[in-house]
Amino acid sequence: MDAILPTNVGFLVLIGVGLFMALTVTLMVKAETKWLGTRKTSEWFYTAGRTIKTGLIASSIVSAWTWAATLLQSSTVTFEFGIAGSFWYAAGASIQVILFSILAIELKRKAPMTHTFTEIIHVRYGRHSHKVFLFFGLMTNTLVTAMLVLGGAAVVNSLTGVDITLAAFLLPAGIILYTIFGGLKATFFAEYINAGFIFVVVLIFVSVIYFLSPEVGGISGMYEKLVESSILNPVEGNALGSFLTLASVGALVFGVINIVGNFGTVFVDQSYWQRAIAARPRSAVGGFVIGGLVWFAIPFTLATTLGLAAIATGVTLTEDQIGLGLVAPTAAAYLMGDVGAILILAIVFTAVTAAGSSQLISVSSLMTYDVFRTYLKPQATGRELMRISRFTILAFGVGMGMLASLLFQLGVSLQYVYLMMGILIGSAVAPISFSILWQKTNRYAATLAAVTGLACGVSIWLGSALVMYGEITIATTGSTVPLLAGNVVSIVVSLAVTLIGSMLFPEKFDFASLKQRILLVDDRVRSMLKRDMDERMLRNASRFCKRVGIGVSLFLVLVWPLSFYVSGYVFTADSFVVWVGLAVVWAVSGAVVVIALPIIEARGSLRELASRVFGSSTQQAENEPATAATMPARGLHDAPTSKVPVSSTTLKVLVPIDGSVSSLRALENVNYLFRDVPVLKIYLLYVMEWSDEDDEEAEDVDGRLSAQMRKEGSIVLRSVVVPQEAGRRYTRIVKLGIPSTKIIETAKRLNADIIAMNRRGLGNTDAPVGHVTSEVVDGASRPVILLD
Repeated sequence: MDAILPTNVGFLVLIGVGLFMALTVTLMVKAETKWLGTRKTSEWFYTAGRTIKTGLIASSIVSAWTWAATLLQSSTVTFEFGIAGSFWYAAGASIQVILFSILAIELKRKAPMTHTFTEIIHVRYGRHSHKVFLFFGLMTNTLVTAMLVLGGAAVVNSLTGVDITLAAFLLPAGIILYTIFGGLKATFFAEYINAGFIFVVVLIFVSVIYFLSPEVGGISGMYEKLVESSILNPVEGNALGSFLTLASVGALVFGVINIVGNFGTVFVDQSYWQRAIAARPRSAVGGFVIGGLVWFAIPFTLATTLGLAAIATGVTLTEDQIGLGLVAPTAAAYLMGDVGAILILAIVFTAVTAAGSSQLISVSSLMTYDVFRTYLKPQATGRELMRISRFTILAFGVGMGMLASLLFQLGVSLQYVYLMMGILIGSAVAPISFSILWQKTNRYAATLAAVTGLACGVSIWLGSALVMYGEITIATTGSTVPLLAGNVVSIVVSLAVTLIGSMLFPEKFDFASLKQRILLVDDRVRSMLKRDMDERMLRNASRFCKRVGIGVSLFLVLVWPLSFYVSGYVFTADSFVVWVGLAVVWAVSGAVVVIALPIIEARGSLRELASRVFGSSTQQAENEPATAATMPARGLHDAPTSKVPVSSTTLKVLVPIDGSVSSLRALENVNYLFRDVPVLKIYLLYVMEWSDEDDEEAEDVDGRLSAQMRKEGSIVLRSVVVPQEAGRRYTRIVKLGIPSTKIIETAKRLNADIIAMNRRGLGNTDAPVGHVTSEVVDGASRPVILLD
């Protein structure tokens, strides 16, 4: 098909929008680390500090689960089977996320320190099994990445004419930039932006196509055109050949494949485990349940709009174009012109970049923790883990383009990969789930189940294609029956082997060992986790998510569709209005949740950020005249011996304390010099010297050693006796690193008016000024006064 948009538009989206997205997310991460005091450690890089709240988890899941396939394949199956296609795509892929909430809360209960699901496998099943399931995890990320790039590059090529191979290489460029810099937190920010943007675009399509488009004629016009299309081109296997029924054999078969295959792409995908790990204990259940229900609205509403519009307006596509997922772009371009094409291009691009970022960080975490730390260097420091992770992100990001190019050369389409992935990864679902759910799971049975299920699934898939069509090709193995048989056999055989083997040879695993044997480098995060672990709350949450998860899932895939299927119901004009109305209301509600809930939950941090960004400059402007007029210039070595007049009502003074008598005298002199200041804020800073000059303070220090050093520093500061006078406020701060560097950095971060310190500290020197003091005088951006 001819390109709808100019090639320049394609490059603008691939390069311009990609860089803009990278810059925006990078600035968001920078703002958090600079003004909210977040430390960029390896723990923060992979788990976002394990403090993510419900709203951001939900929006992240919505975005991560919105692949190019979600936006494209959902309209494709609707184009083929009618409204049953959009329903089965949404229902068949939302229940896995909802049910995953059960694993998420069990992970919080039993393995709160873990970084990857394969770390649990390593402790539970052993070294050899760990390698098997690590293979499944990496294969899942590879398949998902292949779908992302395949769909994205195909849309860019079809709409703009940009070379499909070049598009495949340019797509990951922006993703690599912000993921390397910001880690999982950058991914969360990108996914929040993406989720909100997708819902806005979906509602634009709904508004234009159902209420403004003269070609469609509103909901009633859409209904009449679908009835006519059903008469002219009846759907084989649908009730009365209608596009307006859930009684569709083809859609039901697709639904089964969709359900089976997507269990693998959730339960075996490290990115969803990573969200469970990053979530606060109280947010794990709500985040996944809300995320699954909100995500339902995207394929359901978008496909009910664009997929049905393609049928109603008589869009004609070849089988290859349908396989590449070009139904939605073609319908959007036909009904809305260049604007529609640009909107589809934009949401597919942002979906690929946001979901691609989560895949990059997932592969990076598996390679870093399960390959490098487990087999190559068990005692690796946090900084070494960060270095390996960034190298992995870069390498896999480049590999995304190479993989997509290879698949294009082989003639593999988005639809093909989407439907066959369950055969390759479905057999790992049961063994991985039971590793955290069932105490009696036998390690040998679980490992055998994964391998046996894969072998049986692939054999049945290829064998049935050979028997039915006489050859094994991309076309024959992409047929419905072989795909259905392979998907079902893969997951069922694995489940049966796991259950039977574990019941015949049960083990009694102590889940407490997961807490003891999985190491956490960051001691602060470890302490926070122990503080937040409310076992009673977690047990109640576990029972809740089991009831809600199973109940909602049964309703979505059994009660709701089968009541329509068994009756063979064909929608009337009135019931179709209700159906479209349900899709619109669901989409509006989802948009409100993913956009507003994270902002509401982060309102405290946003207020603090605003006060620090805008308040600091105002405060500095207010304090600067008084400070400049009355304080000694930086580098002055003779301190005043009388009272210093200060016109400001509040003065912030940073006083470094090293335990020496002279540093304590400096504190006394500060109280004397500024005795007439109405409000005097004195920050006592004690720096535990550490030779590493990296900005990630003490990242190479073992967690326990770091905690012990900080404890000793706190003891030193608590021993300092301060006068309890009105208008005097004291804050004690302990830092690890190079003393002069930390003094300068802390003064800048606190926006201190003055640094007041002694000429010499504990160091033995005959020089008039000690080396630490000299370095502070030379490097500080704040006035420095020296006191003896």
